Amino acid sequence: MRKMIVLAMALSFTSVAVVSCKKDVSKLGQSVLNLGGANDANAIIDFNNNFLDSYKSTSKHIESILKYADAASAKAKGENVMIMPIVISSMDYSFGKIKEIPSGFGKDKAAIEADFNAYKAKKENIEKKFEELKSYMNSEDYKDDKGAKADAITKEIETDAQALFTSGENVVAKIKPATDAAEEVILKDHPLKEYIISSKNVMNSLDATLDTLDKQYSGKFNEAEAQKKYDELAKAIEANSKLDFNVKDPQYAYKKSQFESFNKTASSFLDVYRKLIRDSKGEGQISDSNIQQVDSSYESVLNSYNSFVK
Repeated sequence: MRKMIVLAMALSFTSVAVVSCKKDVSKLGQSVLNLGGANDANAIIDFNNNFLDSYKSTSKHIESILKYADAASAKAKGENVMIMPIVISSMDYSFGKIKEIPSGFGKDKAAIEADFNAYKAKKENIEKKFEELKSYMNSEDYKDDKGAKADAITKEIETDAQALFTSGENVVAKIKPATDAAEEVILKDHPLKEYIISSKNVMNSLDATLDTLDKQYSGKFNEAEAQKKYDELAKAIEANSKLDFNVKDPQYAYKKSQFESFNKTASSFLDVYRKLIRDSKGEGQISDSNIQQVDSSYESVLNSYNSFVK
């Protein structure tokens, strides 16, 4: 089953800031800046936010389906499963807002569309297989075949889930250059530009931290490497926290509290990260409980960031 922290990494761009901290945009990004203008930029940002909102809710929904499938397979074979996991229906409104792949993606549009269509197909197939598995379990048909069908459906769901995650992450990677460029177009002279750039630096450092922890979670804990990422993240948070929020335009006055809240939640993440380093050093590996705490804390930082940049 897919590790939780991978999901958090993939969703780090759930709500796009309206500015990019990248200095060297790709040729695709440059075409958005020079040719597309605000209309293409807005379409790209809308697609980015809608897709990643969908990816976030869909991924969490599929995680719960995978847990249900594992339990169903065990129960169907006669293992002791006291309570079956509950799968809450996912209302994916953002997915319905996506009507097409924006033309602003230029020559990468076809590749993005192919990955998006694969994502859509796997998303639909997993739902169908889940309904089939529920029917099988509710009717207790596993008593006739000793759980053979439950095993088969579970394997199909796991295969489709991995394909969905792969295609979803491919879309995220491919749309990022143009999205970064679109952010520059939208917020060229915005009063909050300095604060958003600095806050995005924090998020980029946080994403790099999660990447490191993900790799170590499936292997041996490397204290030196984890500590290095901690120090880099702490430096980025400190720099952001030291910024004096001095925006003269009164319509953005309320953003000060959101900026401060983001820095506070980011600092709280460091507390959780220190605990992980201490515990993992003693155990030689990262525990499931520490990964879950990191994932939860990351979600809090991400939500605060999104509130600030929207």
